[in-house]
Amino acid sequence: MLSFHQNAAANSACVVSLESLAYKILRIIAGMELLDEFALERAAVVANNRMNRERRVSGVNSYTRELGFDPVDGLRAAIRRREPFAWLDMCCGRGRALLSTFELLTPSERPSTILQGVDLVDAFDPIPAEATGSVTLEAASVHRWQATRTYDLITCVHGLHYVGDKLRFIFLMASWLKGAGRLVANLDLGNLRSTEDGHFARRVRRCLLAEGFSYDARRRLLSAVGPLRHNTPFIFVGADPNAGPNYSGQEAVDSYYRAISP
Repeated sequence: MLSFHQNAAANSACVVSLESLAYKILRIIAGMELLDEFALERAAVVANNRMNRERRVSGVNSYTRELGFDPVDGLRAAIRRREPFAWLDMCCGRGRALLSTFELLTPSERPSTILQGVDLVDAFDPIPAEATGSVTLEAASVHRWQATRTYDLITCVHGLHYVGDKLRFIFLMASWLKGAGRLVANLDLGNLRSTEDGHFARRVRRCLLAEGFSYDARRRLLSAVGPLRHNTPFIFVGADPNAGPNYSGQEAVDSYYRAISP
């Protein structure tokens, strides 16, 4: 029997040819200069994004302020229950949220903690020698990277703004959660588009809610609890790196889709 990681890879391979065909059709019909996921990563708005470079775990410019909760609280609660805690931060910037979390932990708390960050740009702050066993920061494409474990907390703070196939990435992250694990990510539904449906954002929201996600429209936060291993019913056909600013005030990427079936 295939693991869920192998299934995800197989599903991705099947969709590639459909994405390629749909991408070409959409460009012809709409006259848009859409990019596939890998070309998008070379675009200046993605490779040089500054949205999440400086944030620490707490303080004025922090994850606590963006997410509405302090990740360290959940970590310490798990440690009090004598349970290890694994936090994956996708699009982690310099990794400062994870590194500052490690700084807050006591020597007795650190061995029970896994703090893992992934970002497209290799511009991480140095990892102190004492944090080597707890903190890992990896430069990789979010479209190629695969988790090898499950997590208690997965965050993506303002990272989805720069991802091509946002929906696939959302479902992929949700599949990496532990049974009671928590996913929280900033998502602007206005960056999800379709040439077939003028109300596509509403349709996506209904789909996400039906699949078990929650969405805070005021804070523009998508969340989920526990592993969700369904596939998106939409096919990614390309991304527009020239979409302009979204609610964050920073340049963002629009992701275009079409439905797999009417």
